[in-house]
Amino acid sequence: MKLTTYGVDIAKRVFQIHWVVPETGEIQRKKLKRADVMAFFRLQAPGRVVMEACGAAQHWARQWQPLGHTVQLIHPKFVRPFVMANKNDAADAQAIWTAAQQPGMRFVLIKSEAAQAVLALHRIRSQLVKFRTMQMNQLRGLLGEFGIELPGGREAGLAALRDIDWERVPALLHAALQMQMQRLRELDEQMALIERQLAQWLRSDDTCRRVAEIPGVGLLTATAMIAAMGDAHHYRSGRAFAASLGLVPRHSGTGGHVQLGGISKRGDRYLRTLLMHGARSVILHQGKDKASPWLRDLLARRPFNVAVAALANKMARTIWALVAHQRRYESGYGIVA
Repeated sequence: MKLTTYGVDIAKRVFQIHWVVPETGEIQRKKLKRADVMAFFRLQAPGRVVMEACGAAQHWARQWQPLGHTVQLIHPKFVRPFVMANKNDAADAQAIWTAAQQPGMRFVLIKSEAAQAVLALHRIRSQLVKFRTMQMNQLRGLLGEFGIELPGGREAGLAALRDIDWERVPALLHAALQMQMQRLRELDEQMALIERQLAQWLRSDDTCRRVAEIPGVGLLTATAMIAAMGDAHHYRSGRAFAASLGLVPRHSGTGGHVQLGGISKRGDRYLRTLLMHGARSVILHQGKDKASPWLRDLLARRPFNVAVAALANKMARTIWALVAHQRRYESGYGIVA
């Protein structure tokens, strides 16, 4: 029996469902309140439920899978071309259903609750970093108005704040500035707590520990990559994983002529940034003398930032290979003299 495909447009209060009865070809549409959605899918025979990969989609995917349904998520940019009329819930649900029928359609991986919790910690930490940067920059600006220049860099700036000459600052500002400095300390403490939680998760996960052995892959990169990747076999190869992070060249072509540009920058910017920072630290730490022959040759031929992107791509492929094939990192593995 052919499975019924349901296109579901989810929202905060109302869900719109579009499907076609396989036996008759009859088009069905249904609008449900949030509280009635689970009851509806419990009554349906196991089918294929497709949604846009938007807010709360991961949660609903995990709710419907135990009911026997095959749940798939589509990136919204692949759904948009199939909205044939004015945008509304019914048109969106129909567009999702239509997009799901396309051969070769790519789907977003459904994450476990544990993986989403790890990624949530990363998001919270990223926000705290932004708050800390804003707080520090504001202090620089405010103190600069009274002739107090803080040195560049966060650590140097914090050290200068601790030794500030309060006589040069109006008394009216003392309490407020000390509150700002206290917030900086609190932000550091909150980030340290999150990093301890991530370190605990890393120690408990064998795959994460193996990935952390790769040069340039530390606590943040290892935990974020493993949580985001999920099942490595969702990607055809290491190159496909690197491409999902936007670390492969952007190309366009016509008439048989293909032009390659910079990296595509698709996918999760945060994950790509972690790999780029890791690659940059490896190059700066090793230098040309200690770098591998491949990296030395690349640095000799191409600009520094191109080499950073290439090494980040290689790190992504290595991460995929270790996870997909259950291997440990081996320096120089696969090098042919």
